[in-house]
Amino acid sequence: MSADKPSLGSAIRAALLTGEPKEKIRATRRVARDWRLGRLVFSFPEPMPDRPVWPDGLELLPPTQMPRRGRGGSLRAQVASWHALAHIEFVAIDLALDMAGRFGAQQGEEFVSDFLGVAADEAMHFALLARKLGQFGSLYGALPVHDGLWQAACDTKGDVAARLAVVPMVLEARGLDVTPAMIDRIRQGGDESGALILSRILDDEVRHVGIGVKHFDKVSLTRDECPRKLWQNLVRKHFVGRIKAPFNDSARQAAGLPRGYYAGIAS
Repeated sequence: MSADKPSLGSAIRAALLTGEPKEKIRATRRVARDWRLGRLVFSFPEPMPDRPVWPDGLELLPPTQMPRRGRGGSLRAQVASWHALAHIEFVAIDLALDMAGRFGAQQGEEFVSDFLGVAADEAMHFALLARKLGQFGSLYGALPVHDGLWQAACDTKGDVAARLAVVPMVLEARGLDVTPAMIDRIRQGGDESGALILSRILDDEVRHVGIGVKHFDKVSLTRDECPRKLWQNLVRKHFVGRIKAPFNDSARQAAGLPRGYYAGIAS
């Protein structure tokens, strides 16, 4: 390790172990910036934590026990929807950080650079959504959340191909499917600022899925496997849920995820 530079792995680990939302945003942006500017040495002296730290008092419930969000366009329903989106983006910060920190040593500098860029994007998305919640007089942590997204990380922590298959290529790809309808609904309700936030997130997520596909293809080649067949096998093994229509085929294609990947295992 360079005598005058801290390690990249330690900086990522510190961001994962930062729970207060504003501080996690700062820590994530800092590690991405410091790595880009050459202030960190490519070294991973410590393992990544099994779990990231989340805000004190955040109430975690099983997905089946989450309260109903309310009806229609009521204030309660709007707050619940924006809070759920904020939680997705908050966890996405840690998913991207963990991807870079857990698998970076074996996958190399380009892999780390790509996923630290993703983490910085997710931090920005969360900041936008947290500000939106504030406009409703609420804040992140005001409502219960579920732990399903991080469970996917736990289930794939031993295999970079499985992590890439499930997180960017299933979970983030699902965002490509459902977000356009959300944008239309929010815009029809007169919330143009909310629609613009989701449009920005959608554009970034296309790129994020593409990053996942790029690195999944590289891993597949090193294993002498057909990417499509390997992806389908890993999803069947590691993804708890269904790959279900409707699909945003154009956005998925733009991300490098053609219909031939998922149509054969969709339910």
